Amino acid sequence: MTEVSWIKEALKQTGLNSGLLNVQPVSGGDINEAYHITTQTHELFIKTHSSMPADFFNIEAEGLRLLGKANDVYTPKVFGVFATESPLRHGLVMEWIEGGRPPGRADQLLGSSIANLHEMTHTSFGYSKLTYIGEIPQQNGWWTDWCTYYKRKRLRSQADLAEKNGLLPAKRKKRVEKLLERLDEWIPGSDITPRLLHGDLWSGNWMVSSGGYIYLIDPSVFYGHHEMELAFTELFGGFSNNFYDAYKERLPVDSEYNNRKPLYQLFYLFVHLNIFGEMYGSQVDSILKKYTG
Repeated sequence: MTEVSWIKEALKQTGLNSGLLNVQPVSGGDINEAYHITTQTHELFIKTHSSMPADFFNIEAEGLRLLGKANDVYTPKVFGVFATESPLRHGLVMEWIEGGRPPGRADQLLGSSIANLHEMTHTSFGYSKLTYIGEIPQQNGWWTDWCTYYKRKRLRSQADLAEKNGLLPAKRKKRVEKLLERLDEWIPGSDITPRLLHGDLWSGNWMVSSGGYIYLIDPSVFYGHHEMELAFTELFGGFSNNFYDAYKERLPVDSEYNNRKPLYQLFYLFVHLNIFGEMYGSQVDSILKKYTG
């Protein structure tokens, strides 16, 4: 099956078989191939991967639709997922969002959008099914205690994966165990509200459309403590004071946030350790040492 023929099959499976006019490869992030597709009736964006599990793009599609239910939160319209056999591919078909020049208030708009997202709440922490962050699967389930969920389904799972990957030497492992034993000294349990999180909110996972609207992309959704989302935005930068000011006008953070922030960043550093290797080990060790001595 040639490139054009599998794309035609993908469009057919998602109900968009309206005449293919143009196929243009574009950047698809770290793990996917991506294409800008023009048909007689639509401009589309196709993400595809040849070796991810069949549910990978179903979960992304579900996450995008869930984020889009929040007030004034925009995500690309999802037309559906597809699977072709020759070549073997799974993928996602969405509307094409033409990128635009960020308006002067882009950061404020983003801050308000994330606050709107976090006003979507649930009765429990977690999510109903397995999700992914990058290529890493994440077990979830529903939990009444945030600290227990964060410990078992986030930090513990990443630490176990690091050990499997040969990235948890004895001293690091000892500190991880000590930290997990004491985690409830810093991370709250059930006295916070489970809020819908994007889950992978770095500067590359939002964009401004040509119409000036903020769009969220590539989510890893779950319901958790909103401080975790903010902590990740501070880890690698890319978010201005205007973003935080607009957010905190709607959802303030309490005085203990700065004490907890490194513990929430630790999860994302473990993710990067597991994806990219020991180049993130020193940052992991620094946080572990800060809390365990």
